[in-house]
Amino acid sequence: MTLVNGTAPAPTVGSGSGGGLGWALADSWTMTRRELARWARQPVQVVVGLVFPVMLLLMFGYLIGGGRGIAGEYVEFLVPGMLALTMAFGLESTMLAVTQDLNKGVVDRFRSMPMASSAVLVGRSVADMFQSALSLAVLIGVGYAIGWRWHDGPAAFLGAVGLLLLFRFAMLWLGIQLAMVAGRPEMVQAVQILVWPIGFLSNAFATPESMPGWLGAVVEWNPMSATATAVRDLFGNPGEVGGSWAAEHAGLLAVVWPVVLLAVFFPLAVRRFARLSH
Repeated sequence: MTLVNGTAPAPTVGSGSGGGLGWALADSWTMTRRELARWARQPVQVVVGLVFPVMLLLMFGYLIGGGRGIAGEYVEFLVPGMLALTMAFGLESTMLAVTQDLNKGVVDRFRSMPMASSAVLVGRSVADMFQSALSLAVLIGVGYAIGWRWHDGPAAFLGAVGLLLLFRFAMLWLGIQLAMVAGRPEMVQAVQILVWPIGFLSNAFATPESMPGWLGAVVEWNPMSATATAVRDLFGNPGEVGGSWAAEHAGLLAVVWPVVLLAVFFPLAVRRFARLSH
């Protein structure tokens, strides 16, 4: 059986899939296994990705502190914000993998096979979602250890996790598009800076009410702020004390923003990938 990049079997496209969507899903799962096999050979990279958000949580929770404008324990405000921030960051490995495949001729090998053109990108994003779910589990465990608690039932907890993963999936496709705009691995770090405002111009660490008026307005409409606020509500944790429209409808915005990002960047990324691979 032919091996792809020495890590996973080449897609036996069409076998039992009936073509169409089933074909694309089978190809995407093959590419997902390829990425998971790559991570199995690079455990240090996976561990660093899990430890970094934990370090941020402990740093802001104990060293830097904060909590201006927050009614309640700061750690209960901080942990949901850090969960959302973790979903916005850590895109570099996916961006690097995409650009490396484009520059090392791997995509040319895939093009010679009868496979869905989107399978490489979809497989990469699904593999990243596995690691994102693991990162959430680790950070939730650390948060619990330092005193954070969720106060509503399991349905609300699962809803909060679902919103976090939805936001991550949307951010992944933004990152994939930026990676292909960069074109080369050495340019990824420069382009990734474009994602930083989404993470830091947010309510992850402080409430918009504690900021200057114009900055607070920007923060309130940040897609990550919507997710963080909605997750705090579902966890029963303290949030903003103001009553802006964005804060009151955070649950709606936490769904609308990722859907809009996906509607824009998923087709852009797939089309650009098809053009670059030719």
